[in-house]
Amino acid sequence: MKFIINVNLILLHAILVNWKNTQYIKQIVILKKVKNKINHVEVVDILNRPFANMDLVEVHRQSLKHRSVIVLLYDSNGKLYLQKRSTEKKQYPGRWDVSASGHVYAKESLKDAAFRVLNSKLGIQNTNIRDIAELKASSETGYEFITIFILDKINTVSSPNSDEVESGYFYSISELDWLLRECRELLAPTLVYLNDIGMLYKLK
Repeated sequence: MKFIINVNLILLHAILVNWKNTQYIKQIVILKKVKNKINHVEVVDILNRPFANMDLVEVHRQSLKHRSVIVLLYDSNGKLYLQKRSTEKKQYPGRWDVSASGHVYAKESLKDAAFRVLNSKLGIQNTNIRDIAELKASSETGYEFITIFILDKINTVSSPNSDEVESGYFYSISELDWLLRECRELLAPTLVYLNDIGMLYKLK
């Protein structure tokens, strides 16, 4: 009788271990699916019509057209918030950049992408954004169709993601002009490009 009970306990233990392993494997599969989904963007044609989903790294490697969003934050005095990119960033570490930006993932709407970027990079969950312009994909935009959103009357950014943003500051037109004139090498190309085509303050 004791032997039978021990055997049953061993079998029960084996079943539980197998179940835990199965659940662990399922979690890994789910995480991989999520990761793969997040890393995929929609490749679009010259008219911004999607025709394929591809890994973002490969899209960049082949210079294929895809979508991104930029959110510009202005305070109540009309100053523009610029973020200083984390020194851990692969691209343009430590440079001043637009308020927030990011790619649009596959099956994600432009507005949802803007909300996600605001929250994940600056800790802002405000939904009162509005889209005001779209830039066509070109070499200057990194072959991205960029939709620009605006968020007004944000006087503080208190919870930026330190993995993404080192610091931030609200700049007036004259202050940004000085930066462009004296410290252009400290600015990210997207910020410089938007200024050069007059898309930073006239949109306000």
